[in-house]
Amino acid sequence: MQGTSQTPSRPTTAYTPTDRTVPTRSPDRASYDKELVHAILDEGYVCHLGFVRDGAPVVLPTLYGRVGERLYVHGSTGSRPLRMAGGADPGLPVCLTVTHVDALVLARSAFHHSINYRSVVVHGTAHDVTDPDEKRQALDALVDHVVPGRSYDSRPANKKELAATAVIRLDLDEVSAKVRTGGVNDEPEDLALPHWAGLVPLRKGYEAPVADPGLAPGTALPGYLAEL
Repeated sequence: MQGTSQTPSRPTTAYTPTDRTVPTRSPDRASYDKELVHAILDEGYVCHLGFVRDGAPVVLPTLYGRVGERLYVHGSTGSRPLRMAGGADPGLPVCLTVTHVDALVLARSAFHHSINYRSVVVHGTAHDVTDPDEKRQALDALVDHVVPGRSYDSRPANKKELAATAVIRLDLDEVSAKVRTGGVNDEPEDLALPHWAGLVPLRKGYEAPVADPGLAPGTALPGYLAEL
């Protein structure tokens, strides 16, 4: 009996919108494109992790790293959100955000002042990472997220440090990006006003690396830092 051939399914290139990921304001700026979402996440350093503690909202800035369709956040084992994501609890409902400001938009009217930005919002349930291999991979990803290649050029965490470090995992499932580009959106009747209007672009830059005074003699500046 001859088998039937099946065409391999293509990986989805977009996240499915949900009630929580469709913005109520300027929905035309929303995007669910995975490539765009990944690019925004990979360019950032700090995320803001929101959750509810004792009935009140809490938002914490923290480092993160991405491995495929997962985000990892680390902290001390005594950290409240990391304790809440582990144990017998089925996980911690969270909202994680990352934002880049690309330009200040100065309009003739105060009402139309704005910023050009790229942002990502992730909703989901964070879980404590207990598998040792996944935990090491997550910690490497966190180090490499700050400076790509750094995890291979530093001592890995020892058992004591691993025991003192907790990592939570958040799957990229309910995700949306939101982007504002372009110039000033003044009202037609305001165009003749004698006020300067336009964009003030912002850019991220790096100064020359400053070596630690106790650096071992002969330690050269790594190529991945020189390329920054």
